[in-house]
Amino acid sequence: MSARLAGRSIVVTGGGSGIGRGVVDAYVAEGARVTVLERAPDHAERLRRDLGAAVEVVCGDATDARAIEQALAAAGGDRLDHLTCCVGVFDYYASLRELDPDRLVAAGTEIWQTNVLSALLAINLAYPGLRAASGSVTLTSSGSAFYPEGGGVLYGSSKWALRGVVSHLARDLAPEVRVNAVAPGGTSATKLGGLTALGQDMTADRVAGRDERIRAGNLLQAVAHPGDHAGAYVYLADPVAARIVTGVVVNTDGGRA
Repeated sequence: MSARLAGRSIVVTGGGSGIGRGVVDAYVAEGARVTVLERAPDHAERLRRDLGAAVEVVCGDATDARAIEQALAAAGGDRLDHLTCCVGVFDYYASLRELDPDRLVAAGTEIWQTNVLSALLAINLAYPGLRAASGSVTLTSSGSAFYPEGGGVLYGSSKWALRGVVSHLARDLAPEVRVNAVAPGGTSATKLGGLTALGQDMTADRVAGRDERIRAGNLLQAVAHPGDHAGAYVYLADPVAARIVTGVVVNTDGGRA
């Protein structure tokens, strides 16, 4: 049986750790030519070490147009089959009641720029190549885009915004480019960073009791790991299996309890 994504050119932003890394591994396993834009030098180096020539890695910030352009150039050619956006930061359940106006503005700007604007910027720059290839886009949403859980209002509102991005861009970019998203539920071993504007220097995998809350919050009583979500991304990137799928958010959350 041939690989589902054999020969397909795919760019992944934020593919060096967590769910993004699980997605990159799955794309490579399915035969894709993957270019990863990753901000953290240690994660970028680990990708090169683990996957070798199977990936092209560009070290840069996905909120920077020049870094995105560099990744797109590294992908080669004027055609791009697929773009996946996995960049994100977390708010560690910050309450609006506890933020003064200056910190609110700084934190809101940081999280919406990282979680939402970076995806819009990547799609904007990748669109010519995606259109030429009749390609597709997969964004990374969250269970927080459906329920008031899994984060505070800053994180949740950014993920709700991505639901709107999927709906509007599916229409805007049709019929040439499909636009969808995956909305993972709580996931163990994810290293989503906190907001520098709030002085949050920990990562999501270090939140006490997180795995227990994940298990109790879904019908399958499962603690998901990054690779558990990758199948949904592979499906949406598959131009045959998902040929008529656009404007859709796939929830990979074990069923909300």
